[in-house]
Amino acid sequence: MLMLNSCKKYLDVVPDNIATIDNAFTMRTQAEKFLFTCFSYMPKDANMGGNPALGGDEIWRLPQDESETFLISKGLQNVVSPYGNGYWGGLYQGLRDCNIFLENVGKVPDLSDGERARWIAEVKFLKAYYHFYLMRMYGPIPLIKTNLPIDADVNQVKVFRDPVDSCFNYITDLINEATPDLPQVISDPSRFGRITQPIALALKAKVLVTAASPLFNGNTDQAGLRNSTGVQLFNQVYDPHKWVVAAEACEAAINISEANGFKLFYFSPNFEQANITPLMKTQMSIRNTLAQKWNSEIIWANTQSEVVGLQSSASPKLDPLFSDNVALREDFNAPLKMAEMFYTKNGVPIREDKTWNYENRYNLRTSGTADQLMIRNGYVSAALNFDREQRFYANLGFDGGIWYGQGKYNDNNPSELFYVVGKRGQLNGQLGIFFGPITGYSVKKYVHYQNVQGKVGDYSITSYPWPLIRLADLYLLYAEALNESQGPVPAVHQYLNLIRARAGLGTIQESWTNYSSNPTKFTTQSGMREIIHQERAIELAFEAQRFWDLRRWKKAANEMNSSVRAWNLQQEESVAYYRPMSIFNQTFGLKDYFFPISERNLTVNPNLVQNLGW
Repeated sequence: MLMLNSCKKYLDVVPDNIATIDNAFTMRTQAEKFLFTCFSYMPKDANMGGNPALGGDEIWRLPQDESETFLISKGLQNVVSPYGNGYWGGLYQGLRDCNIFLENVGKVPDLSDGERARWIAEVKFLKAYYHFYLMRMYGPIPLIKTNLPIDADVNQVKVFRDPVDSCFNYITDLINEATPDLPQVISDPSRFGRITQPIALALKAKVLVTAASPLFNGNTDQAGLRNSTGVQLFNQVYDPHKWVVAAEACEAAINISEANGFKLFYFSPNFEQANITPLMKTQMSIRNTLAQKWNSEIIWANTQSEVVGLQSSASPKLDPLFSDNVALREDFNAPLKMAEMFYTKNGVPIREDKTWNYENRYNLRTSGTADQLMIRNGYVSAALNFDREQRFYANLGFDGGIWYGQGKYNDNNPSELFYVVGKRGQLNGQLGIFFGPITGYSVKKYVHYQNVQGKVGDYSITSYPWPLIRLADLYLLYAEALNESQGPVPAVHQYLNLIRARAGLGTIQESWTNYSSNPTKFTTQSGMREIIHQERAIELAFEAQRFWDLRRWKKAANEMNSSVRAWNLQQEESVAYYRPMSIFNQTFGLKDYFFPISERNLTVNPNLVQNLGW
């Protein structure tokens, strides 16, 4: 964690090691190393303990887990040593190094003009992203446009927080400056993850949707937040035109992405899966949107953060031959409310489906042949796990649930496939305080289907870089921005239905008209807003999007002031196991929409003001 260490380093923006900077730009090879240093500050998104967006309500962990993200989930954030504070120091250090690069890359003698322009564009993009990341955490932040000289006056170094509109404008200006000098596509696999025009425009779309959202657009809850000169840091009047601008940015990002070959991912079976059933192929198309490295949908993935340990933490024990495998920890799970969030097989919420018995969802039911690609034939499970959409089965593992892959691919004979057994005393039942399960729902989405479980600590993992933006994300952002600016126009339906078709669901119009107790819901802006929010939560579940979405929609206080519920995992019989129980009571207040700035930073620089409530 990078903190403030001297009277002048209030944000660590004054360059040090001045004597070594010139050496870093004497030749192309040295300058490229500095370029990679600028990339090295990318947040480690696949780090369960370090990604703040994994500290919300969609994942729950073992009670003794002391990782910063879980402490945030439990409402234990503080101002003395804030959890996540490493990003404040680390990303400002990254911004300082980006400025050093931009100030000096012009000196490199053996660098072509084209490559120099591209490197400058990449670093400007990184500056935009690092500022945006800090904004999502802290709200209005000090903008670090250039580094201050080493002999800067102490008052120059005591920076102020800039208003949110100024922050968003600066971020989009940087992206606009960078985009023309970036390549449209990268074909060399060794350079995957480097910045392209589709990546830049996709980030711009996400930034502008965030700027238009309630948290940053006319948020009167933040009226009291002013910097030390009295400047109001949050605009106080809602501006609907921001949604128009956001929609235009989303459309531009989609157009350039599709023009360069990005498309929704559909699973292509290899020889082992040549005879895969249509239903399982649908599940695999969904499951691999995240875990299939560089699939057709991934516009940007974080090569600084490979998903490895996260897979061990997500996977239950599946193979009875290797019951002693300690690599399979399942030390985090999805709470029961996440299982309830997914639609029924008819593509509407479980509360709305006229054909689905919501009131009796915890009653027991025995699976039959019609369920055998989702739940083991003859297995007794909760009604909640039956007749759900395929994204439910692709995202979640549960007691009795089929788990395709891990060396078992013959779904034409479902009895050969692995399935989860999670009650007390069973293969995947709780062993002790350091092993799960925790709630009864594994996050299958994280686990690559070609991983292979072995004996003791042997677990062969197919790793992949953490996806940051995929095409479905842009489709959902575009639908949201269009609905907010124009209402539920046909294009809103079009982009939502593309995603739903991949999941094997009918259109919005068909599903609500035929199955919902609120059949006209999709015809109003407010109704469509609710549909879009749930569609986004489902499609991007467990991808570190919900944490930010609930905040920008200002819905976190409603969603996260609730009980975290689980099945009764200490029970051996179905009748007792399938009784929901509370394992924690989450709380969320106004102050929790933004992270606190550490008291030490505020003491060193009195021009920084604390976020409300801290």
